[in-house]
Amino acid sequence: MTMTTALEAGRPPQQVRNDLWLFPPNRDCQGGSSWWLNIDPEPVLIDCPPLTQSTITTLKALAGTRQPRILLTSREGHGRLRRLQEQLDWPVLVQEQEAYLLPNVERLECFKDEHTTASGLRLLWTPGPTPGSAVVLAPAPVELLFCGRLLTPLAPGCLGPLRHGRTFHWPRQLASLTKLRSWIPPEASPELASGAALGGLRGERLVPFSGWSAQPSTP
Repeated sequence: MTMTTALEAGRPPQQVRNDLWLFPPNRDCQGGSSWWLNIDPEPVLIDCPPLTQSTITTLKALAGTRQPRILLTSREGHGRLRRLQEQLDWPVLVQEQEAYLLPNVERLECFKDEHTTASGLRLLWTPGPTPGSAVVLAPAPVELLFCGRLLTPLAPGCLGPLRHGRTFHWPRQLASLTKLRSWIPPEASPELASGAALGGLRGERLVPFSGWSAQPSTP
């Protein structure tokens, strides 16, 4: 395995809630955001954080004796996944459209349309930002929706679809948003956690469900 002493020091993640941590922006993922959800029996790392000594040390401490899983919400969240997995030896779950991008990653599992983890987290395939984009819903009592790049910070307290040069298929992205709306249980009102860069939130981390904007935007 790669020695952690060869890594830059880096910064630790920020604890956002008693069960949730946000890692510093990952320059290998266009400044994207990675999240740790402390849930039993299988905690999860959602997307790839910066590969630093601080990241590795913190993740091992948070995991303890448990076996977490890495969930990927799009190819833009892969970062340096293979090297991260060398340090942690955790299984990885990705939507099948983007599994080919990870040929050297071990313990790689795929799903097609939907998947439920050992801890009851629900994944949904939401193509558009990339071919294999997905979201992760943590039902009550956690009440969080990890929306990857499907919803991007547009302003403080507001996430919405953003069309830019890396967008794979804009009509599919809009269709995925419609599908997602109907997929979320009507009684649910999860907080929103984006996998994109969070600068547009001006210091906020999570956005209330009411902050989901239906208006498409362009840079």
